[in-house]
Amino acid sequence: MESQLHHDTSFSTILRNNLPSSNLTTDSVNTTNAVSVFGGCEQMVSGIIFDLTMQSFNVIIGIPANILVIANLISTRNDPLTSDIFLGCLAFMDAYFGFMTIISFLNLYHWRSAMAWMAIKFSYGVKDTSGPLFLSCVCLDRFIAVLFPIAFGQLKDIKYRISLTIVILLLTFAYSSAKTVGGIHNFEKVFTGEVLFAFTWMVVCNVAILWALKRSRGSGKDEMHPMKRKAFKMVLSILIIIISNYLPPVAMFPFEDHYPHQVFSCYVQPVCFAFVNISSTIQPLTYLSRLEKVPFLPESCVKKLSCKEKDKPLNE
Repeated sequence: MESQLHHDTSFSTILRNNLPSSNLTTDSVNTTNAVSVFGGCEQMVSGIIFDLTMQSFNVIIGIPANILVIANLISTRNDPLTSDIFLGCLAFMDAYFGFMTIISFLNLYHWRSAMAWMAIKFSYGVKDTSGPLFLSCVCLDRFIAVLFPIAFGQLKDIKYRISLTIVILLLTFAYSSAKTVGGIHNFEKVFTGEVLFAFTWMVVCNVAILWALKRSRGSGKDEMHPMKRKAFKMVLSILIIIISNYLPPVAMFPFEDHYPHQVFSCYVQPVCFAFVNISSTIQPLTYLSRLEKVPFLPESCVKKLSCKEKDKPLNE
């Protein structure tokens, strides 16, 4: 048992792996003491340091950014966008994941509690599932709005989005619970398949929206309709997030058998998960960069960071 935990790479990799629940018990005092950030990778630490650095960004930047996103959604609740419920859930989940990173460090170096490890492992399941699925919902919302405006008008009722949100939350809870319990054969393939599906869906949405926007231009016109341009930019930013954050594990994990075990555990796995983890910072920053006004921030600061300045010439 002790040698098995020594063989794992870092606390983030340990918790993401599908270990049986019996591997983490309150009676295993020696087991928890054996857990090390660089356990088994003392001579190959760069990948783990990269992962820990990304998680630190989630604490320093990601948590405040997600809180600002939630605050903005609350402040604009009287005039919400149809996708705000998905963005709000995504921001909440990312903020939760950032706070659990703090718990991870405290438990690793101070508490060494088996129950805390289980809670942290559950949070990784939440991160694995909620991010791609809620991003897919935002993309679906924009896809229908641009390509099927009549149907979109008929489906504007919030009850449809609440129902979809409940389904995603149930899927997230089921996946996270299964990940926490462990012992499921090839369970990691669920994550790979989920991200691959989300990635494919994002590409389809972007291509379809780009095609629709191109057709909507009249002869001799260089401008898109403002609402359609806004929808395109939103979906395009989501595609960039999906490619940069979720494609690395999808592209690398299927080839695990082609790497030496230690290379995969100490380099490939922590680096790929680092890209997934940092999405908790990139996603809220991308959202905030499109705003003209951000709660608790002065307008001068927002203007410097916002992408809105670049859009002004197009509206003239």
